[in-house]
Amino acid sequence: MKNILILANSEMAKHFLEWVGKSRIDNNRYYITCSNHLKSTVEETGNLSFLAEDPTSYLKLKNIMSEISFSAVFIVMNDREEAIYSYKNVRMLYPKLRIIFVSKWDDLELDDSYVKVINVNELMASHLYEHLPDVPIVAKNIGLGRGEIMEVLVPFGSSYAYRHVGSVSHSKWRIAVIYRAQKQILPSSTTMIKPNDRMIIVGNPTVLEGAYRRITRRKGLFPEPFGKNLYLIIDMDHEKEDIILQLNEAIFLLKQLSKSRLYIRVTHVTSLELLDELREFETDTIQLLVNYHYDKLLNNIDYDTVYYDIGLFLIDNSLFKSSLQDRLYMQKRSIYLFGEYPLYDISKAVILMGDEEAMESISSSVFDLSERLGLELNLCNYDPEGDFSEKKNIIEHYERLSNLYSFHIDIVEKKSNPIVELRDADEILHIVPFNRSVLKKPIANFFSRKFSHYFLSIKKHPQLLIPVEE
Repeated sequence: MKNILILANSEMAKHFLEWVGKSRIDNNRYYITCSNHLKSTVEETGNLSFLAEDPTSYLKLKNIMSEISFSAVFIVMNDREEAIYSYKNVRMLYPKLRIIFVSKWDDLELDDSYVKVINVNELMASHLYEHLPDVPIVAKNIGLGRGEIMEVLVPFGSSYAYRHVGSVSHSKWRIAVIYRAQKQILPSSTTMIKPNDRMIIVGNPTVLEGAYRRITRRKGLFPEPFGKNLYLIIDMDHEKEDIILQLNEAIFLLKQLSKSRLYIRVTHVTSLELLDELREFETDTIQLLVNYHYDKLLNNIDYDTVYYDIGLFLIDNSLFKSSLQDRLYMQKRSIYLFGEYPLYDISKAVILMGDEEAMESISSSVFDLSERLGLELNLCNYDPEGDFSEKKNIIEHYERLSNLYSFHIDIVEKKSNPIVELRDADEILHIVPFNRSVLKKPIANFFSRKFSHYFLSIKKHPQLLIPVEE
């Protein structure tokens, strides 16, 4: 549920609040500052809270916004000076918070990329213009105007993301158009829906409201869309203490990722006594798979990945690098590499900025996993030369997701060597976009400036490799 702050004091605000109060889309919680007179005209519902505070007072507004994390602020006020003071107060508190500013003053200009100014004069003129003869009607006035045509944004983590249009269509509603990367797509049943798509859906208005809630509801899906279940590879050539620690860590992760199962593939069986101990961990959601012939391990992994719908491999760093990295890379699944610190002792996830397309590709998994594990999320731009400007789009993308999902993210920019920073850090989960460059050996790339070539050489921290398209 997102928290929305509405600074209201105008006749238009009265109508706006009436619409908010009667809306059947109840995914938001609204906090409203307004006069008692305005409050008395609005029917109170469970998702409306009225605040007796003056938004033109910095201290009073600070008291409100320090206690609640807001996704957006609406300023709908009658007096120009009061509206501007309120806007400036919000900006002093949160420089990048999304603001929708309703203006009836044509000379008002706000040099702010995080504010949307809605000019009511232009809006009315546009509406009148559409009633002139031979003028095309824009989408908002097509049809009956009762909500039978709706635009919906597919959020990261939506249960509709990565599904085909044919699998989600309903007899009472259809996906008519998809907008992706500034292009229009007329979808067929085989068209795949992707995060950040804007879809035009048509059908029965009541049915569309339900479809809107389902599409925009963000669920904890990790390790999907790569697969549903976890797969721990245990090499019994390792110390018993290390094996039990890895198993406990895998079980901890299983408990955080609801609706998943854990499959344990054991290889190099050297102790039947230890094998019996491992069998004691089996439950309805944990299953042991024993591999008695090491030369068949790769074939077993290929079969298990498909048969058990594996989305996340858990494996020791040395075993991964010595014999499995190329085969697991081909599986296009997420991979968790154990570190010196167990995951249940870690409070922070760190991701280093890299290629823009790769960073955006993994962002939904990054936010989802960090939220479900209760980890702080740090987006780090470490550059030895201090050139931070080229990562501007990545920062904007992650900040928008942070605002969208009300999940805080720390942006760290530092003139330093990323490898040195990682080695000096303590108790972090290092999240990495998983492409071919990660698998290249540091010796073969001694003079390479691609720091991803050196990530696997750092065994101190657990690492999560999330696959990206190449």
